[in-house]
Amino acid sequence: MIRALLIIAVLSSFAAAKEITENEVYAQVRLIQEHVHVLHRYFELDHLHADEGTDQQQMKTELKPRNVWQKSYEIMVKINLLREENKLPFIEPVNMMPVLNLNPDLVYEQTQRILTELKIFQLRMGIKSPTLKQQTFRGKTSLDVFNGLSHISTSLDELNKGGVTPSFVFAENMRLNDDITLILQHLEIADKTIPDTKNISDTPEDAFNEGMKILEKIKQLQIAAGIDFVDFSGFKKEKPTPSDVFSITQMIIAELQTLKAYVGLRAVTPAATKYKTKTPAEVTQLMSWNLRKLSLIHSLNKGR
Repeated sequence: MIRALLIIAVLSSFAAAKEITENEVYAQVRLIQEHVHVLHRYFELDHLHADEGTDQQQMKTELKPRNVWQKSYEIMVKINLLREENKLPFIEPVNMMPVLNLNPDLVYEQTQRILTELKIFQLRMGIKSPTLKQQTFRGKTSLDVFNGLSHISTSLDELNKGGVTPSFVFAENMRLNDDITLILQHLEIADKTIPDTKNISDTPEDAFNEGMKILEKIKQLQIAAGIDFVDFSGFKKEKPTPSDVFSITQMIIAELQTLKAYVGLRAVTPAATKYKTKTPAEVTQLMSWNLRKLSLIHSLNKGR
């Protein structure tokens, strides 16, 4: 009898689980935008409060929930940069175990973390925020959510006086280096690669282009393994900034999680280490090394 009641209770809990729609997630994204605009007004920054639909470059590819989640992670990092700029301690963003297919509901969870962090920042800074009303939307997609988060990320760059530095981009690429090393060890692939000589004339554009090559290599491995891939060709930019390199690095981290999950690795990508005085040349050097390490993988199956 007791066992039967427990089964009924478990089944009831599953039945009560609510599926969160893209419309609900997008509503949270717009709420986040309004909170960020409050900060722009407080710091007296010139910001047009433009809707994300008016941004100069819009992503039009078919993205996965993992890409949207990683964009929310990027925002958490930038909120921490804002905290540091205003003498508040840096709090490491939440990360997660690699999965092949990320549950879209986890993106909603991230929006709640972002809203909480923004409210905490406003409280610590003594910023009075008006009551912000949540709107209702229909017909929204993962792409709409991603573009909305991209707008927020750009708005945070304005608050952070230009966005992330090469040192932060370098730190994120060291996280990639750790992940790739872990995959190579798991597949029992010998790695004798070393970094190329640093080219001091390298720019963020060079680093960005290396990032696009890494995404293409990951795509090839995903196709061979039957993993759903993403076409990132729409992310190309003529004059990428360090912030753009930071963003493309986040997409690489997101895509690399599928390879880790496929081979059975459950290790969470390690937190970023703090670096100072890193240059675009050092970022490009590291990204080029990451590409050569990744190019050692011809199959995600051991012994092949």
